[in-house]
Amino acid sequence: MGSIDAAVLGSEKKSNPGKATILALGKAFPHQLVMQEYLVDGYFKTTKCDDPELKQKLTRLCKTTTVKTRYVVMSEEILKKYPELAIEGGSTVTQRLDICNDAVTEMAVEASRACIKNWGRSISDITHVVYVSSSEARLPGGDLYLAKGLGLSPDTHRVLLYFVGCSGGVAGLRVAKDIAENNPGSRVLLATSETTIIGFKPPSVDRPYDLVGVALFGDGAGAMIIGSDPDPICEKPLFELHTAIQNFLPETEKMIDGRLTEQGINFKLSRELPQIIEDNVENFCKKLIGKAGLAHKNYNQMFWAVHPGGPAILNRIEKRLNLSPEKLSPSRRALMDYGNASSNSIVYVLEYMLEESKKVRNMNEEENEWGLILAFGPGVTFEGIIARNLDV
Repeated sequence: MGSIDAAVLGSEKKSNPGKATILALGKAFPHQLVMQEYLVDGYFKTTKCDDPELKQKLTRLCKTTTVKTRYVVMSEEILKKYPELAIEGGSTVTQRLDICNDAVTEMAVEASRACIKNWGRSISDITHVVYVSSSEARLPGGDLYLAKGLGLSPDTHRVLLYFVGCSGGVAGLRVAKDIAENNPGSRVLLATSETTIIGFKPPSVDRPYDLVGVALFGDGAGAMIIGSDPDPICEKPLFELHTAIQNFLPETEKMIDGRLTEQGINFKLSRELPQIIEDNVENFCKKLIGKAGLAHKNYNQMFWAVHPGGPAILNRIEKRLNLSPEKLSPSRRALMDYGNASSNSIVYVLEYMLEESKKVRNMNEEENEWGLILAFGPGVTFEGIIARNLDV
């Protein structure tokens, strides 16, 4: 956790010896693309619900989320095979897990293959796997099925993070960073995979909070390769991961509440969550920046890769930190194109960040070399990493 050398701030973009770097990104999605403008009619038709008040509420929520498109595993074929998923009150956890366990593995394998292809090295060079999901439950876990699906060596070391929610992608990145920096020469595959089928339910006046999830969340998978001391011949580092911290806020565990029941996951988001994040995000960022020994603290001279939990959270962070509007553009684009995809979202945000960084360079404008990667999840837990953009 050493401080950042002042000389490095003006140096050529090369990774520091021993520091973990993101070497490649990859993503994958199910085949069903949902246009937000058609979601309400489709959802109420599928669930055979004709409650006009609930329909109006979902219509309003769909507009306020700013989501335009999402990918989902749920399909007509699945509902024909399992019609009980759209019926209130039935015991369906077995059917849901059968669908989810297969779907998240398939997407994780696809995202990992795309990432490995972008990386350019052999799959046999992967030494560790960190697997993240809040959409499955089985033993052995999805980490083993991912390793099997990719044909990884039985010697591959695996770490499994279950039910970490929206902070899972950055939590996995923090764990992968620790592995890479403490195992010289290692190459860590971080894979995240999520589907909303585990919590799909028909609309109910007794569960109005369910409609937020219907309007906001999407499915998919993400992957990254993390390692220190990149090979200059065959590896191109994208970001250096300098300092990572995690904090939880005492007495806030009910703000993001999920319970695995016979009907799948019952999930509640408190209305107070955006305010709680706003009230605590600045102190967390100051702690993270201070831990890194970062000399400058002007937030608008840094890049911001923030998990897009929803527009209210992004708006409050922007307001509290006095960020210029373009700072959260990658997060807002990820939300618009994919919805809140839980642990996967940070991969999509980082991809958009690299894309926008290239546009800035092409316009000969100054880009921000240092920045923060942030996410918020159950606990309420804050995850943060000080990172350095190495993409040139």
